[in-house]
Amino acid sequence: MRRKHRRLTSSPELDITAFLNLMIVLVPVLLLGMVFSQIRMIELNFPGMEAGEAPEAEELRLVVALIPAGLEVLDSERGVIRTLPLTEGEQDFDGLRETLKQVKKRVPEKTDIVLEVGPDIDYQTLVTAMDTLRSYEAVVATSVVEGELFPDVSLADAPEDRVLSDDGEGV
Repeated sequence: MRRKHRRLTSSPELDITAFLNLMIVLVPVLLLGMVFSQIRMIELNFPGMEAGEAPEAEELRLVVALIPAGLEVLDSERGVIRTLPLTEGEQDFDGLRETLKQVKKRVPEKTDIVLEVGPDIDYQTLVTAMDTLRSYEAVVATSVVEGELFPDVSLADAPEDRVLSDDGEGV
């Protein structure tokens, strides 16, 4: 009689070391990449009143005109507060911030402002102007904090033929 010999077969071990090394490196890299791809949003309003809302007689309506020739801060009812022409080819955002701080001291309860944007203003200038209107950096007890100016920014189109006025140099 013949014996049947079974061949001893062993299954090879599955070596997943290389795959695990790849995952150990890939997962943290993907997680770190997610932090840098956050999207910032700025909430915008459009000028105008709600249905049935009547304007107040003595209400200050602040408007900042952003045109290629410079910046202009004005009250839509009373006229120009301050004109800020270009300085060395750049918009004077520091002057705008100081002007808005002085206006905020006079009317601390006011939070809304209208930003009229000219047609030839680039996106980065628009975002910088909106950031300037919303807040300013202040140092309080050796800490830098954000001071609130006018966080409720409404956008509007400035007329194409708009020019800076000559009056309104003071606040």
